[in-house]
Amino acid sequence: MDLLEAVKSHSRASSGSREFREATKQDALNNLQKELCKLSEKALPDQRDLVRKEMHGFANLFERFLKEEGPSVEWERIEKLPEDAVRNYKTLETPTTDLIQMMLQKLVVVKLNGGLGTSMGCHGPKSVITVRNDLTFLDLTVQQIEHLNKTYNTNVPLVLMNSFNTDEDTEKIVRKYKNLQIEIYTFNQSCYPRVNRENLLPIAKSYDVDNELEAWYPPGHGDFYKSFQNSGFLSKFIKEGREYCFISNIDNLGATVDLNILNMLLNPKEQTAHEFVMEVTDKTKADVKGGTLIQYENKLRLLEIAQVPSEHVDEFKSVKKFKFFNTNNIWAKLDAIERVLNEDTLNMEIIVNNKTIKHKGNNLNVIQLETAVGAAMKVFNDAIGINVPRSRFLPVKKTSDLLLVMSNLYSLKNGSLVMSPQRMFPTTPLVKLGDNNFSKVKDFLMRFANIPDLIELDHLTVSGDVTFGRSVSLKGTVIIIANHGERIDIPSGACLENKIVSGNLRILDH
Repeated sequence: MDLLEAVKSHSRASSGSREFREATKQDALNNLQKELCKLSEKALPDQRDLVRKEMHGFANLFERFLKEEGPSVEWERIEKLPEDAVRNYKTLETPTTDLIQMMLQKLVVVKLNGGLGTSMGCHGPKSVITVRNDLTFLDLTVQQIEHLNKTYNTNVPLVLMNSFNTDEDTEKIVRKYKNLQIEIYTFNQSCYPRVNRENLLPIAKSYDVDNELEAWYPPGHGDFYKSFQNSGFLSKFIKEGREYCFISNIDNLGATVDLNILNMLLNPKEQTAHEFVMEVTDKTKADVKGGTLIQYENKLRLLEIAQVPSEHVDEFKSVKKFKFFNTNNIWAKLDAIERVLNEDTLNMEIIVNNKTIKHKGNNLNVIQLETAVGAAMKVFNDAIGINVPRSRFLPVKKTSDLLLVMSNLYSLKNGSLVMSPQRMFPTTPLVKLGDNNFSKVKDFLMRFANIPDLIELDHLTVSGDVTFGRSVSLKGTVIIIANHGERIDIPSGACLENKIVSGNLRILDH
């Protein structure tokens, strides 16, 4: 049994056993705190204050992790969602033009920009991957907000929460926007030490993140609240009279500023100031792992699949029982964020991420403690969900998503993607591209002479060594399978409708 198992053992044996466990926990915490102090002292003098704050934050997270016993949610105590817990987007009023400028002066837009593009085979921040017309995620975001500022003669700031992985590259890229009508601010989320699972101590020996990258990690987007306060931006924007921030993932191309939601927050009809709004949308079979909204202990809260007991995972994935899933588009009141931080009531559920990493040539089992930004919902007053159209959830996690956003399903208007009116239904096609040949952006692009016409596509599965010629049209359900050793070239101008293609198909130039 390693130390983690000893410390977290849920044995209900004698009181002596419980005392032993508590003493072991206290020892683990004391030992960790000593190591964190050493790491803080090794930071450069100008970094030391911030590093101490971050190490203090990590120690608090670690202490909560040690104290947690049993699941964070008892399945039997989940209550039915009250009828007013989730509002239908269609019931929201559109603000009059004269109100919009005043409303936008009270808004801050925050993009979570901590992720790398490595899962799609790209170097550097994910936000600099080209997604459409040679424009990156970041370009599109800047275009959207600059258009708002120009249209309504306002000054909505864009705030990027970077991680130590994306900070340096992002700072260089942001310079190119300096002549646009937009103020861009950046800050870093915390940098926490990975902990050895065997001895529960940090594996880092010094605060030299660049030269010991594998020893550190960004602790999930739930870290936004504290890092936003530590950066000084929270108090700055409150002093400026700003009231709400709109938080979303940089890779969600549907997460644009919505004036109807902002109007509901700033000009409520029912005299209720909602401190927290989570945009949810109808769950489909493609979203069964997404977090959902539940009522628990008379509070709305986010339930993630990681918190679900294994025997209830199928129930969690049910589209009938849990109808909505979290888009991670969040609206939060700035002074309420400040209040819960000052009261120290922001106890978000801890996500324990077990990893095996290479460290100094050896495989090492480590744990990362993370939190999710939506999990803060339960500590705010009058939190609600809004059931938004699917068009507000357009993330690009894989090249299959990239295929959709690069296609004629969408047109680009002022940095926003708009679904083509030629598409007969608002749902997007389900696309599955084989990992071996399509998962990396570079390989994916080489397999298409240009992006096929997808207007009438419902479902596409491609597996194996497959290439597409120019002006290919895909309709209905199309399945293309090249088995090992085979190759399929879809010829230019081909129209495949409800077709299964397999075997070898080579078109040779002559």
